[in-house]
Amino acid sequence: MKQRHKYEYKLDVNGPSAPAAVVRMVGKGKRVLEIGAGPGSITRVLKEHSGCRVTAIELDEEAIRKLSPFCEHVYKSDLNDRSWTSVLSNDGKFDVVVAADVLEHLHDPPTTLRAAKDILDADGIVVVSLPHAGHNAAIGCLSQKDFELQDWGLLDKTHIQFFDIENMQRLFNDTGFEIIETEFIVLPPEQTELAYFWRRIPAKSKERLTKNRFGMVYQVVIKAKPDPSMIRGLRLSSLAVPVTASAISDHATLGRKVVCSIKKNILPYLHPRIRFRLRNFLYRIGLKF
Repeated sequence: MKQRHKYEYKLDVNGPSAPAAVVRMVGKGKRVLEIGAGPGSITRVLKEHSGCRVTAIELDEEAIRKLSPFCEHVYKSDLNDRSWTSVLSNDGKFDVVVAADVLEHLHDPPTTLRAAKDILDADGIVVVSLPHAGHNAAIGCLSQKDFELQDWGLLDKTHIQFFDIENMQRLFNDTGFEIIETEFIVLPPEQTELAYFWRRIPAKSKERLTKNRFGMVYQVVIKAKPDPSMIRGLRLSSLAVPVTASAISDHATLGRKVVCSIKKNILPYLHPRIRFRLRNFLYRIGLKF
């Protein structure tokens, strides 16, 4: 059986996930540059569902092989190299630059975001998704003496930057972008990859974390446009957080009900490595997480 890439997944464009929110914010029929595109999980949907023309930048060879069929052009380039935009010298300007769960892996996210402004057309936008380091599951784990970095998720061992709500706001303010649309992806700690560790946290610690207003926000998806004045931009800290029920309201089919039951009754009791293997197996038989 063909092995899937670490960052390869199926995407329901109508679902409550961050990749789905990215696709919705991009819109239809756009000329898109996707940086750090991975194996093309979002790219494919942008092309086949949204009718977008996509150019991608990626470093991983395996990901490039999977990504290429959905792109007009794919360039192998390291986003940590400040000259990464030079590979686009013959591509003109783009309607949208997408950075989906990418900036947290880079040494200098502000420099990368500033560079994106130079390749946007006059009405261009960026669409960025970021994991929220202020999620209660992450805070709870970090407060304990024993926790493990993960192969994916909030405490992914390849993350070198961590963003809470205010850090995200500063990232866009400092790089001259006005935030025009935001979606909070809400997920209770029990439904995250850190559920195993969350269950071991003392009840009093969990109770204190309930006062964290953004404690259920797992990811933040942001649409922004270049605007040095930033007079009218949204303030993330002033936005309402959706109720957690929305995170599981999409489980309508039998398959989704099974997934919901597994998330609730099985995954929280498993070590993350076992959870990862189980998720891969269920993915292969058609159950999406």
